[in-house]
Amino acid sequence: MIFIRYEKWRSYLRYYPVTCALILANVIMFIVLSLNGGSANLYTLVKYGATVNVGPEKDELWRYAAAMFLHNGFAHLFFNSFSLLVFAPPLERLMGWWRYALLYLGGGFIANLLGVVISSRGTVEIGIVSVGASGAIYAVYGAFLYIAVFQRAMMDEGSRKTLYGLLVMGIIMSFAAPNINYMAHIGGLIAGFFIYGLIIRVFKRKRR
Repeated sequence: MIFIRYEKWRSYLRYYPVTCALILANVIMFIVLSLNGGSANLYTLVKYGATVNVGPEKDELWRYAAAMFLHNGFAHLFFNSFSLLVFAPPLERLMGWWRYALLYLGGGFIANLLGVVISSRGTVEIGIVSVGASGAIYAVYGAFLYIAVFQRAMMDEGSRKTLYGLLVMGIIMSFAAPNINYMAHIGGLIAGFFIYGLIIRVFKRKRR
């Protein structure tokens, strides 16, 4: 089972430096938000990089990257960081740190972009403010889905079942729970699936 963490903290830091850096960045930005108006304050979120589907902020591309590291409340931060901590490490180990970082950041950027584009179709009177690492995390899930479908020898049966269950529950909760940017979740899943497939073809890694 690849989704069970056996490592001690020192080994975890050594084996998964990008995952550790991402979690640390999320925590640092949460502290920054908390000291500057609160992580649940919409004006603070917009100031520090939340995506907005109306107004001039919609065209500010830096927001689609910055929003990945902002979270609306401690619970939001905790669950996303937990997902990173547990489920992302096998992908970093498999791809190598810079390929993994490229997939995570690229998938998160595309997820946020799609979330804004789709939610702004037609006449929008009330803007939607969105933050969180969920789109990028779903890009990681998308990469695992590619592995489960096309590289089955690289994932054991128990891990495949865990992944499928995780995706089913995640998609259901994306639509059922309030204030969830389901468009970013689905966009991240699709983006991660195709980005992984592209990376393994363009940037082939030597097997060790």
